Amino acid sequence: MDELPIQSGDDVVRVRQFVRNAAADNGLSLVDQTKLVTAASELARNTLVHGHGGAARVEVVKSANGRVGIKLYFTDEGPGIPDTGLALTDGWTTGTGLGLGLSGARRLVDEFELTSKPGAGTSVVVVKWSR
Repeated sequence: MDELPIQSGDDVVRVRQFVRNAAADNGLSLVDQTKLVTAASELARNTLVHGHGGAARVEVVKSANGRVGIKLYFTDEGPGIPDTGLALTDGWTTGTGLGLGLSGARRLVDEFELTSKPGAGTSVVVVKWSR
């Protein structure tokens, strides 16, 4: 498992490139690569902007039936999300964006888990499986 720091905009770009390479190297289709990279980009940006930096981890996983997937972990020790249900609602934003970051990322992947506690940071884990 590889861990990548997220402390600057350049780190967000590095995460995107690393995820794209991992997805391509492990047989995800071009469409699924694009979905995963888009989700990773949104989650890395959220980690930087809202979590004040953190880290991304990339892991290749296998399902019981032999499918290969890419599992991504995004963690920060920022202010956390007071209402995760609200944060996953399309159009809700704490900034100036469209409010599609978390909800959009959730739609782009096969598995999505958000854990957050006010004052204790946020963790998002996603998986995209090969078809």
